[in-house]
Amino acid sequence: MNGLSKTEALNDRPVIGILAQHTVDELTEVAKTYVAITYVKYLESAGSRVVPIRLYLTESEYEKIFHSINGVLLPGGAVDLQTSEYARVAGIFYRLALKACDQGDYFPIWGTCMGQQQLTVLTAGEDLLVRTDSSNVALTLEFTEEGKSSRMFKGFPSELMEVLSKKPLTGNFHKFSITEQAFVSNEKLLSFYRLISTSRDRQGVSFVSTMEAFAYPFYGTQWHPEANRFLWKESLAAPHCSYAVRISYLLAEFFVNEARKNLHQFETKEEEESAMIDTHQPVFVGDKNSFRSLYFFD
Repeated sequence: MNGLSKTEALNDRPVIGILAQHTVDELTEVAKTYVAITYVKYLESAGSRVVPIRLYLTESEYEKIFHSINGVLLPGGAVDLQTSEYARVAGIFYRLALKACDQGDYFPIWGTCMGQQQLTVLTAGEDLLVRTDSSNVALTLEFTEEGKSSRMFKGFPSELMEVLSKKPLTGNFHKFSITEQAFVSNEKLLSFYRLISTSRDRQGVSFVSTMEAFAYPFYGTQWHPEANRFLWKESLAAPHCSYAVRISYLLAEFFVNEARKNLHQFETKEEEESAMIDTHQPVFVGDKNSFRSLYFFD
């Protein structure tokens, strides 16, 4: 069965899981892992509730979480995409989503920055990243012909698509990328994902900036759409103009609407309540971290 088969009923109380990531530098003394508040606000602003997906759980525990939530967001960061705990857990949800979608159980996944990179590693079975000069820079999107008919940008007005292609409205904070050449040369990636847009780093190297799977509700941006509304550290190239804010909201709304097509739910109200990120308090860390406020988990 096609992974994009339609679900008749819609879920008006979607819950999306955000995969935790490892703390770095001095924050390792506070806790081992965290979820950034920017991703939480991003999803909640479009009508979703959020569950943190902690690292270091068992596969059976992740299976239970999978059947309780309606989608997963893989956030940005900096870890080994083949050997890290982040990679292990992302792989579990990726495989569960593939199997579910093939059985008509629509389950979306979104990868941002490192999250998109992780999706390419899981699909290709190898790490194709190369270093690019793309850290802390706002860039335009160069849409492909296929990208103009993508699901992700279907609801975008033509004016906004034009602005995206002419104004640097996407915040990029990555030191590694999948180059356009590497993508089109890899049969596994080329047959699985639609290349929606590319961007060019400071040296003119073209890299994959936006993609979506052909037959599954899997999506990736090498840039940070949540940054346009919720990343306020002054030294970061996160555009905050009205166009940038609108772009951020439309993509959040798109992914939350994808999650509405999934009907998973918690077994009990008590389990649901205890799983929500609302039961945790964010900690303000200021400029110690780009996100400034984090939810910490041991």
